[in-house]
Amino acid sequence: MNREDFMEEKVLYIEEEEVRESEKKEKPQEDEKKTSEEPDSKKPQEDEEKKKEEKEKIHDEIKERKEELKSKLRDGLNQNNNKEEDRANKLKSLGGKFNFKGFVMLLFIVTLIASAPALLSTNTKTPSNEIGYSEFISHVKNKEIIKVNEKEGYVYGYSPEDEKKEVKSYKARMITDRLGDDPVLVKTIEENSASIKSLPPQELPFLLNMLASWFPMLLLIGVWIFMLNRMNKGSGGGPQIFNMGKSKAKDNGEEISKVTFADVAGIPEAKVELEEVVSFLKEPEKFKKVGAKIPKGVLLLGGPGTGKTLLAKAVAGEAKVPFFSMSGSEFVEMFVGVGASRVRDLFNKARKSAPCIIFIDEIDAVGRKRGSGQGGGNDEREQTLNQLLVEMDGFGTDETIIVLAATNRPEILDKALMRPGRFDRQVIVDNPDIKGREEILKVHIRGKKIAKDVDLSIIAKKTPGFVGADLANMLNEAAILAAREGREEITMDDLEEASEKVSIGPERKSKVVVEKERKISAYHEAGHAVVTHLLPNTDPVHKVTIVPRGRAGGFTMSLPEEEKGYYFKSEYLNMIKYALGGRAAEQIVFNDITTGASSDIQHVTGIVHSMVKVYGMSDKFGPILLDGTREGDLFQQKYYSEETGKDIDEEILSIVNTQYQETLKLLRDNFDKLDVIAKALLEKETLNRAEFEALMNGKTLADLAESKKEAAEIKADEVIEEKEKEEVIEKIEEDKEFDKENQE
Repeated sequence: MNREDFMEEKVLYIEEEEVRESEKKEKPQEDEKKTSEEPDSKKPQEDEEKKKEEKEKIHDEIKERKEELKSKLRDGLNQNNNKEEDRANKLKSLGGKFNFKGFVMLLFIVTLIASAPALLSTNTKTPSNEIGYSEFISHVKNKEIIKVNEKEGYVYGYSPEDEKKEVKSYKARMITDRLGDDPVLVKTIEENSASIKSLPPQELPFLLNMLASWFPMLLLIGVWIFMLNRMNKGSGGGPQIFNMGKSKAKDNGEEISKVTFADVAGIPEAKVELEEVVSFLKEPEKFKKVGAKIPKGVLLLGGPGTGKTLLAKAVAGEAKVPFFSMSGSEFVEMFVGVGASRVRDLFNKARKSAPCIIFIDEIDAVGRKRGSGQGGGNDEREQTLNQLLVEMDGFGTDETIIVLAATNRPEILDKALMRPGRFDRQVIVDNPDIKGREEILKVHIRGKKIAKDVDLSIIAKKTPGFVGADLANMLNEAAILAAREGREEITMDDLEEASEKVSIGPERKSKVVVEKERKISAYHEAGHAVVTHLLPNTDPVHKVTIVPRGRAGGFTMSLPEEEKGYYFKSEYLNMIKYALGGRAAEQIVFNDITTGASSDIQHVTGIVHSMVKVYGMSDKFGPILLDGTREGDLFQQKYYSEETGKDIDEEILSIVNTQYQETLKLLRDNFDKLDVIAKALLEKETLNRAEFEALMNGKTLADLAESKKEAAEIKADEVIEEKEKEEVIEKIEEDKEFDKENQE
């Protein structure tokens, strides 16, 4: 609060006190009058008028006093302001506030200017001719030098003045350190009656000498100050070394995020769980009446990109409470005890801001199992985890603090961290299904212009396994493709291309493919497509192409009609046949095999291993779990002996060979269809679902071209009809407006 605000509040306080005193004085007088006038039933009008006049006089006096006080206070404030302005003007006239750095720089410049004349001046008025030692002695013997000076290892000889009153100067390097140590030269000078004088060495100016001697120390002090300034830039305002134990949590306040639950789609169950948390924060009394307690922690479990962090932002955006966000890795430091200190500081801040939300992203960085050997024996991590356990289990009953945490590796978290009382709820954020993917696409398509032919349900079917981050990236790629082509709207072709680019890779149209390899790719992909079309309980073919994309020379894409959670054994066997269809087609057509089926073989091997070892779909072994190894395990967890392992290998080999022979028979029986599809691919390179099914039903490419023309003509007629309808509607509306104007 500044001084003016304080004085205004003081004036208002004085006014209120005066009004209160006047009311207190009036109340006893009114009471006395009431008691004295009780026997009288009516009051004369004159008394009432007198009372009114008295009250008006009192209010007028109060107003005058207020104005006097205000004027005095304002005069005092103006005087103080004038004094402050005078002080500021004096400081300005003197050059402002004292600046230490500027003073040091000024001192350095003054020293340099003062030392410049001494540095630039010459010590000798006459130039000295440098000669040899023996020549110098001969000049002394010849009486050409009458004066000798010794200075800094040199001897300077001066000749007598000539007619022009000029003196010659000679300079020679001594063969000893001092002139007294050279008896030959001293004796020669004495014999020839020359004077000897020893001069002191040249000294620097006092200020420059001081600067040179103190420069190393000043340099060290400057480096030290620079390092302190860099350390002072740490969080918390003070030196960073003293703030190392401070929490680095980002406090976003009430306007934490513009994300709400309307921006989250595809995970309805997780939304319901977290909506209850938000309602508890907004209306805690509603739950306390029933005896419900606030959940102390909510752990979000799910793979990367499923929307865990987005859910946390939505919770904060809906609840409108302070939101502290921090990553689990920010607790772990080199120094033992720093992480625990940051945990304490974080929860202290949260208690001051309660009700609030603490969000710890990637909590597995600090919440690993203790003593498991994973991540190394880190005392710092274990101390941080211990402190986190204590803080989460030490909340008071009235503290509305909720801890949200996210991880995609729940199997490595410590059991004490996941128990009820710390993380009461574990919300699974799973990959979205077809319906969920379509809802996510609708959310991310906001703000983007899309064409009328866009069908998001097809894109949702085409992207199994995609999570929210993948779908957002795909839509962004589609927008980039549309902008690259100069279109203002995203078309269905853009979305199709973007989905294939994200899942498989970009098209490599510029790659030079040998005709023989094109033929191999055509029959390979035709084999996949024909097999999946002929087999029962398989997904329909959506697209077949031999255009290289990513690392693949071509691909066959099938779209599931519905999302499946369970698969029959027959469906797995059909998947194996579909994957082996390309290799079987190569063997039938070329009577040889290529390396193009390597990824198909890998896929088949993985399916058969799971059928035999995990799902119990082997007739030989039955419903037994033979391999319990999970993704990410360091060691294999197998439940069979070496002898049983040989039987497993034989069973896997038997299943694969049986399905391969059946695939060969299926393609040989339908070789005409295989040949038609392969030739169509060589001609067109890409076939969509309608074209593929038409060819499988006996139609030719010419028939397809004619039907396409007819479809294009029908579409053009429909567009013309729509335009004519719009024109008619516009004319009708114009006529109506014209009639209204005439009536008015």
